[in-house]
Amino acid sequence: MSMQKIAVIGAGTMGNGIAHVFAQNGFNVNLIDVSETALQKALQTISKNIDRQIAKGTVTEADKTQTLANITTHTALADGVKEASLVVEAATENVALKLKIFQELDQHAHPDAILATNTSSISITKIAAATKRPAKVIGMHFMNPVPVMKLVEIINGYATDKNVTEQIVALSEKLGKVPCVVNDYPGFIANRILMPMINEAIYSLYEGVAGVAEIDTVMKLGMAHPMGPLQLADFIGLDVCLSILNVLHDGFGNPKYAPCPLLVNMVTAGYLGVKSGEGFYQYTPGSKELVVSPLHSNR
Repeated sequence: MSMQKIAVIGAGTMGNGIAHVFAQNGFNVNLIDVSETALQKALQTISKNIDRQIAKGTVTEADKTQTLANITTHTALADGVKEASLVVEAATENVALKLKIFQELDQHAHPDAILATNTSSISITKIAAATKRPAKVIGMHFMNPVPVMKLVEIINGYATDKNVTEQIVALSEKLGKVPCVVNDYPGFIANRILMPMINEAIYSLYEGVAGVAEIDTVMKLGMAHPMGPLQLADFIGLDVCLSILNVLHDGFGNPKYAPCPLLVNMVTAGYLGVKSGEGFYQYTPGSKELVVSPLHSNR
């Protein structure tokens, strides 16, 4: 099948970003979500993000018009995927939900379609096993924000066909991305390295080694990281960080991946970072000032 019709499942942050990038590069995109409200919000987000690109001079108004015209929304999965040559699932990072989606995809997608998941930590092999086409299942782990970040971590499941990998590598390059192929072990590469670093930063705060701003400043100025690990954790979502650490801990059985008790408590209390308005920092709509949460200012 020619890679021209793309289906993206999930209209959240990652899904709308993936749809944006495909549509901007000339692909016809079916954006699928059970919520019509979420779909309309996604289109508004894509429009605003393109406006930022226009302001920077990287695209034109005509490009915006064409990009938005390339996106069609669907609330029914079966309708949205039936003609797609590639389906990219970007639903919530939940094992049961993803397995259910892939079972449905296997029934409704074209037999030759490649089924990809944007999971950041869940086993590609496990997801593929929910289908009758494991050779055509692969991971496409885009980074947030998708229109800006160049990396696509491409993850081979145990049975992924080499030709499928080659097609996805070539497709990623057409999107202007840099593909890196890795194998299917807990956390892949990105999160296997990133999450223990974030967890260690949280432990350093928990044990009173240094404060929030100090930990992030050391990593930004000393290690040339564009964002400190605690701010990055807020940006990712502390619930997502906890979920990935649990996947690493369960997958390897190694105590070094055990999530810090402070992270567990924060998630339990609903302090999830940017998405909830407060994590290690407080977030005020319209403000870019970094303000350490009062709950951590005395740590």
